[in-house]
Amino acid sequence: MQGEELIELKFRLYDGSDIGPIRYASNSTVAMLKERIVSDWPKDKKIAPKVANDVKLISAGKILENNKTIAQCRTPFGELPEGIVTMHVVVQPSSTKTKTEKKMDELPKKKACACCIL
Repeated sequence: MQGEELIELKFRLYDGSDIGPIRYASNSTVAMLKERIVSDWPKDKKIAPKVANDVKLISAGKILENNKTIAQCRTPFGELPEGIVTMHVVVQPSSTKTKTEKKMDELPKKKACACCIL
């Protein structure tokens, strides 16, 4: 890691608490950050991600893509002196059906006819 730029990041959770700050190499990917967030997630939180795909990272108002590196996602804020970059974490569980969706699936389907007169 000699000569490689390290970026100090902290991750702001939905309730205002933070994970970090932790130093990462600038070539670390967003997917790697998400894995770390899931493994470091506080156990006392009501909402918790199960897998890295449940996590969305937001920096400078943009949702970060998994295949991008930190260096690619970093927004230049002028020349900030070795500051800590804060990224917001949103937990969005993978697309499992909610209770209302399940109830809708259980309702009997009504047959409908569509006619078109030309």
